[in-house]
Amino acid sequence: MLTLLHLDSSPLAGSVSRELTREYVAAWKAAHPGGAVIDRDLAAAPPPPIDAEWIGAVYTPTEALTPEQAKTLALSDELVGELERADEYVIGVAMHNFSIPTLLRLWIDQIARKGRTFTYGVNGPQGLLRGKKATIVVASGGVYAPGTPAASMNHIEPYLKTIFGFVGVTDVTFVTAGGTASLQSGKVDRKSFLQPVVEQVRSLAA
Repeated sequence: MLTLLHLDSSPLAGSVSRELTREYVAAWKAAHPGGAVIDRDLAAAPPPPIDAEWIGAVYTPTEALTPEQAKTLALSDELVGELERADEYVIGVAMHNFSIPTLLRLWIDQIARKGRTFTYGVNGPQGLLRGKKATIVVASGGVYAPGTPAASMNHIEPYLKTIFGFVGVTDVTFVTAGGTASLQSGKVDRKSFLQPVVEQVRSLAA
């Protein structure tokens, strides 16, 4: 049975990225009627920032963990477990200050775990989440596509490619709805504006 991890990171309930990930999930379910979906809403349950106790627990051998350390790592273990169980990921990302939302960065800090999602070998770091596929759906107020004047200000794609590649996920596809700021004026119809992106998302999910 195939499993999809559906993760949203926008703090806004009516965000474009959330609408597009919902479209992806609906199309994926239609294409995989026997599949399972893991839903993770980072705005509903924000991960805490890592601290000294978390770092100490991560670098303690499993058999030597104290009950307090095991409790400290419980959420991280849960989040990593979702990545391990899922065959595919769809992740909704709103551009905040030319990069990812804080909520997504907190999630990344929780799942970047030596011995769980990556390790170090004789040839350097090796990702452990191999054979996975990720579709990252981005919504940005401006347009930052390659070849545009603001392309160099898009730090989402290079950063997330690096992070997912580091943990072993090299099959990463980005779908971007750029220029969403135009929707705020009310002069642009949201459905018409998003339709090309919705079609692209549905095609990737199927």
